[in-house]
Amino acid sequence: MNPPSTGTVPLTASGLHAYDVFNGDADGICALHQLRLAHPREATLITGVKRDIELLKRIPPGEKADVTVMDISLVANAPSLLRILRDGGQAIYFDHHSGIGSFPHARVTLHWDDSPDVCTSVLVDRYLNGKCREWAVVAAFGDNLAAAAHALAATMGIDRERLQKLEELGRLINYNAYGERVEDLHVAPDILYRMLRPYTDPLDFIQGSDQFRLLSEGYRDDTARMRTLSPASETDGGAIYLLPDAPWARRISGTLANKLASGGTSRSYAVLTERSNGGYVVSVRSGQPELRSANRLCEWFPTGGGRKAAAGINCLAAADLENFAKAFHEYFAPACADALPTTTHVQ
Repeated sequence: MNPPSTGTVPLTASGLHAYDVFNGDADGICALHQLRLAHPREATLITGVKRDIELLKRIPPGEKADVTVMDISLVANAPSLLRILRDGGQAIYFDHHSGIGSFPHARVTLHWDDSPDVCTSVLVDRYLNGKCREWAVVAAFGDNLAAAAHALAATMGIDRERLQKLEELGRLINYNAYGERVEDLHVAPDILYRMLRPYTDPLDFIQGSDQFRLLSEGYRDDTARMRTLSPASETDGGAIYLLPDAPWARRISGTLANKLASGGTSRSYAVLTERSNGGYVVSVRSGQPELRSANRLCEWFPTGGGRKAAAGINCLAAADLENFAKAFHEYFAPACADALPTTTHVQ
């Protein structure tokens, strides 16, 4: 997914090269969709699977870029953002992950909030004063923020039947983002975004889109496999699941993590999926995000990060599996206040 050559990149009115950069999950896609419904522009799209987050690296060095960024971590992208600014570019950045990499700059407008009940589409909804709110509801459901989705829906008087359809759409768009590579997905995220673009009403997309039917059928088949899974290890504080190196497992990993986390308890969960080239992709859901944030645990390991309620590790070495399991169960033990694990780990 390399960006096109400079000559094919759309230009803004001020002569800068326009890029829309977004996470390939429900939150990233719906955040950009809201913004472009309200403020249309042609731009080169840069996206990828959910864990492909160092997306600003793909903007060519030396190019003056006008960049809109949705739902990718500042921690992972701060060096590339600084390089874009040094090249004379500018950015508007919407995100709800850790803000450790943030910095003030005259040509950066940052909309950021890492509260556990906020996703990037909620930030865009605030920015647009609710102009495209149903798509924020879709995104919140997809990001496993049911309470936030219901709160937004209540301001619009959405009936129960319609709300259930928005929830299903959010779940399916988010499900589609999980994979080791784009080939694992049913629909490439940039293509899925382009398919959404003509639709102001989410239900029109549900009723008139072949992509919706494709995702619905894939989800049904993959979740049937998910029902056979059981924890690899379990304590009072939480459970760890291990999934095999298979496309279906990679696709369903986020859905499994969200389903486990929506059980209404204070327990926490980790879903580890084998990578084809060794190691594991890790998804963590905290049952008490304000007390024991998921990202704090994941940041303790190389390639780890995320937000308070949901975080992950892009590549956990196979040799660190036992270390991670011990750290997870120590960190989320009910008697633990907010201490980091005592397990020694060498970065």
